Amino acid sequence: MAQKPGIPKGTRDFNPEQVAKRNYIFNTIRQAFETFGFQAIETPSFENSSTLMGKYGDEGDRLIFKILNSGDYLTKANVEAYNKKDSTKLTASISEKALRYDLTVPFARYVVQHQNEIEFPFKRYQIQPVWRADRPQKGRFREFYQCDADVVGSTSLWQEVEFIQLYDAVFSALQLDGVTIKINNRKILSGIAEVIGASDKLIDFTVALDKLDKIGEEKVKEEMRSKGISEAGIQALQPLFSLSGSFESQIDSLKSILSASEEGTKGIEELAFINEAISELGLTTATLQLDVTLARGLNYYTGAIFEVAAPKSINIGSIGGGGRYDDLTGIFGLKDVSGVGISFGLDRIYLVLEELNVFPETVSKHVEVLFINFGDKEALFGLKAIKALRQAGIHAELFPDAAKMKKQMNHANKRNIPFVVLVGEEEINSNSFTLKNMISGEQFKLSLEELISCVHSFK
Repeated sequence: MAQKPGIPKGTRDFNPEQVAKRNYIFNTIRQAFETFGFQAIETPSFENSSTLMGKYGDEGDRLIFKILNSGDYLTKANVEAYNKKDSTKLTASISEKALRYDLTVPFARYVVQHQNEIEFPFKRYQIQPVWRADRPQKGRFREFYQCDADVVGSTSLWQEVEFIQLYDAVFSALQLDGVTIKINNRKILSGIAEVIGASDKLIDFTVALDKLDKIGEEKVKEEMRSKGISEAGIQALQPLFSLSGSFESQIDSLKSILSASEEGTKGIEELAFINEAISELGLTTATLQLDVTLARGLNYYTGAIFEVAAPKSINIGSIGGGGRYDDLTGIFGLKDVSGVGISFGLDRIYLVLEELNVFPETVSKHVEVLFINFGDKEALFGLKAIKALRQAGIHAELFPDAAKMKKQMNHANKRNIPFVVLVGEEEINSNSFTLKNMISGEQFKLSLEELISCVHSFK
């Protein structure tokens, strides 16, 4: 007996209804991107390993899927690394390419490669899959789509303001209420590290701090101790663990805590500017919240950091994130090109919309009219009408076989097709159509024009 087929853990098949719902989210995000002036690009699904490795920190590097070199890859393997079981050096000798981990680093590579063709500031959006060798769990997959928007070539904080508005516009269009846009600034994190005497351990400090919501205060402190951060430094952090209140009150508290740090003060000023602008402009659905523990353990953020939390009733983690990366292109040789960007987590957004039952009913409806097939003559007559219906924007199709009518009707019911059209000898002779409403059971004898009008009236 043949082995039952399957798919790798952390990947999924999507049925027609799921694809329709995913496309609804894609189209909503894409429309907002274009309304805000972003242009679409695409990059390859895999990049040279040198493009990706070292850009996401140690944790990120471990989650990058490596692609074995084609052919007999072992002939070029590092024998010493193989004998010593040094996986890092061995991998470098047998794998020169890797699946992209996100869309931001490939975008930075794109900007450097095409810098002479780009008009700066350059606003791009990209909707493509990415891959991470993570442990699969609810809302976390090994293959998933990211929907990114970035601006490069401008240091203006108005870009951050616009990205907050963009988040709000998308979630408003998706009718997703209760979303929280969390914001922090890497300069504030650097200032905190400076104040507690841990500037040389900034990455260790931020990676640990970023886990506060997941593992709690005591576990975060334990991790900091394990990374060599002093007890005095950890005690100095205590006010941050309990920092709360309005955006403005937290800003005031931070001014006191970071008064001795020039970089930390700069971060505070940037956040205050963004908050004041958003307060003036207003948000429709989302709420802006300052979260000083937000670190996002990625090496390349230098200014604002964003993370979007789903409504509190949904326990799923972040559904978006991003930030300012002032010299990401510098790693590829192009210095002093500031950038800022955000990403939407499509798969988690899908799960949230599904759990809250806020997908519009019309999203999953495809074919609106099914023509019953009574034979070749009737089928040809029906196809002429189907052509006219399609030109009028109605989704219509002919059942391909002249099967028993009960089978064809059952087919329409199983696919939730709201209307069927019956065309027999009588209809052909009178150039008319019998339309059956599959929900109410009503039947009407109509001309082609009346048929089109009737179906449109039920949309």
